Amino acid sequence: MNDTFKKLPDTVMLDESAPALVIIDQTLLPTELKLISLYEQDEIWGAIKKLKVRGAPAIGVAAGIALYLAAHAIYKKGVCDGTEFLCKLKEAKDYLASSRPTAVNLFWALDRMYKAAELFIKGGGTVEACIDRLCEECKAIRDEDIASSRAIGEYGLTLLKDGFGILTHCNAGQLATVRYGTALAPIHVGREKGMKFKVYCDETRPLLQGARLSSYELMCDGVDTTVICDNMASQVMKDGKIQAVIVGADRIAANGDAANKIGTSGVAILAKYYGIPFYVAAPRSTIDVTLKSGELIPIEQRKPDEVTEMWYESRMAPQGVGVFNPAFDVTPNELITAIITECGIIKPNYTENIAKIMEVKK
Repeated sequence: MNDTFKKLPDTVMLDESAPALVIIDQTLLPTELKLISLYEQDEIWGAIKKLKVRGAPAIGVAAGIALYLAAHAIYKKGVCDGTEFLCKLKEAKDYLASSRPTAVNLFWALDRMYKAAELFIKGGGTVEACIDRLCEECKAIRDEDIASSRAIGEYGLTLLKDGFGILTHCNAGQLATVRYGTALAPIHVGREKGMKFKVYCDETRPLLQGARLSSYELMCDGVDTTVICDNMASQVMKDGKIQAVIVGADRIAANGDAANKIGTSGVAILAKYYGIPFYVAAPRSTIDVTLKSGELIPIEQRKPDEVTEMWYESRMAPQGVGVFNPAFDVTPNELITAIITECGIIKPNYTENIAKIMEVKK
């Protein structure tokens, strides 16, 4: 491993002494590895919105910790009545939920935390004791995410062979979770077992999560890594350099359609053409069985300047030109070879097999 790159700390952490949410500020990578502590709800909302913390599982863990911090702050302001406490906690939950519309883990974690508080208070618990209960719950969400990512890595590794060339899009690695990742988890787990892979990272326009984040964390783990422009994916596939494609997901519908970073569906189409297996790796919490298909997944539209100005010394497109900047696209299930979860590998028929795996007790 290059001495410049060191093993990364956990992406999302809880500092109980403050208390504070501690994250790697991913907007500074790969130039600077910096941990920042966030205390207030508006700080955390902004960190999620501005992608300082990003990736569906990491956002979920951050949201769980954030609602614990909100509960702590509400109690410190003197709110001791259970009904008033739950009312204010719901306001905090709704506020945090407005930060990103697509990542279902955000809503899942917030709902889980709120329900834990509601059950505790309505069961006769005090507000003071509820704070401790919510601290336990947000740490459980964090610990489950680590275990989930590790399990995804183990299952995903059964689909790979030593020496494989792997293409990935966006960042669904450790930086999108607490540890290990989803799409990159099989690679990290494989590295722990002494396996070697050659990974090609799509740069992932316009926010460059592949170039900035995936390549960085893979190099920190000593993985042979190459960055390619998004429009080079077809050529590396044609050249026989790719034996598998693994991507993450921000939301998976009940029929297996998967929303991931914009450009993913194009990669899936190419993989289908070249006969390369295309895998989606995501925790079960990313599956939204309330949505029958990917057509119902809300797609976040982001600011035009991410395309025209963000990475340039001066504006690179004419003033006034129209800009279309969806954050995600949806890959239809017929292009997906398998979905890798912490509970096992899901293969077609997705509607039937997703329903079955969602019934599995944790």
